Amino acid sequence: MKLATLKNGRKDGRLVVVSRDLRQAVDATAIAPTLLDALERWHEAEAPLLALYAQLNAGQAEGAFAFDPAQAGAPLPRAPQWCDGSAFLNHGRLMEKAFNIEPAPDSDRIPLMYQGGSDDLLGPHDDLPLPDEAHGIDFEGEFGVIVGDVPLGCPAALALRHVRLLVQINDVSLRGFGPREMRTGFGFFQAKPSSSFAPVAVTPDEIGEAWRDGRVHLDLTVMRGDERFGHPNGGEMSFGFDQLIAHAAFTRRLTAGTILGSGTVSNAGGQRGSACIAERRAMELIEHGASRTPFLHFGERVRMEAQWQGAPVFGAIDQRVVQALAPTA
Repeated sequence: MKLATLKNGRKDGRLVVVSRDLRQAVDATAIAPTLLDALERWHEAEAPLLALYAQLNAGQAEGAFAFDPAQAGAPLPRAPQWCDGSAFLNHGRLMEKAFNIEPAPDSDRIPLMYQGGSDDLLGPHDDLPLPDEAHGIDFEGEFGVIVGDVPLGCPAALALRHVRLLVQINDVSLRGFGPREMRTGFGFFQAKPSSSFAPVAVTPDEIGEAWRDGRVHLDLTVMRGDERFGHPNGGEMSFGFDQLIAHAAFTRRLTAGTILGSGTVSNAGGQRGSACIAERRAMELIEHGASRTPFLHFGERVRMEAQWQGAPVFGAIDQRVVQALAPTA
C-alpha cells in the first residue's frame, strides 16, 4: 500500500491512497483524515485503506485523480518524534579517518542516534530555505521507517512487528554547526534544519525481498544538478531498523507516527559514490590531502529517488536550495 499527504492549507494535510505506479490517487479522509490519525488507529484503518488501494490499482476507485507529487507534503508533515540514526559504520569510519576523530565508545555495538525536529517536515518539492551558504549546506540521502506504538524496552527481536511504513528522506545538514554542537555534549540543533521526505510512504510488502533483515535493500540515486552524485544501496546498514527501534525504545515508549532514519546511506569502497557531500569531501581529504567538492549554493537542485524492479517506490525528492529571508517585523 502507498499513502501520501496532500496539502490543503492545514498543517497535517489530507490523506490519500496512491496507486502502485504513482500515477493515480484517491481521497482517503473518510477512513482517516490524516496519516497520523490512520497510524494511531492502524488496527481500524489498515483494512479499509488496503481495500481502497486494491480498488485504485484495479481502476475501480470512485473519485480517482492524477497524483501530483508537487502538491504533496511530507507523508507526516508533523510527527510525534523524529529519531535519526547513523547506522552505516562505513560513513562514520570515513569521517573518523579524514578528521582524525576518535571513534565513539562501543560504536560498533551501540548505534548513534539524535532526536531532530519533527514539527515542520518538508515535502518533496518544497524549497529548502536556509540562512547562509557559509553554514555548509549539505544533503543526506536516507531511508526510514514509521512505527506504530512501541512499548518501552521493546527488544530488537520484536521490533519489526511495529513497522508500519517505509519512507525516503533528505536529512538536510549544516556542517558548519556540527563540530561545535557535538563538542557541547548536547548534540545537534542548529546543524539540523527541517528534513525533507519523498511524497509517498509505503508498506514494507511493496518492495518484496528488498525489505529483509530490517533493511531497505534498494539503491538510492542522488543527483546534484545534472551530476549523479551517488547510488549507494541501503542493504549495507551495520544496524538494522530492528536494532534502531530497540535502541530508541530502551528507556522510553515510542508513540505511533515516530519516524526513525537510517542515517546517510553509505557503501564501502566508494564505487557507488556518496549520499552526502561531507562523505565525498572526507574521501577527497584522505586521498588528496584536501577536500575539493563544495557544499551547496543557493539555487542548486538536489534529487533523490529509489527504484524497485525498474519503477520508483517512494517518488522523488526534487528540491531547490534558497536563501531564507529574515523577518522584517
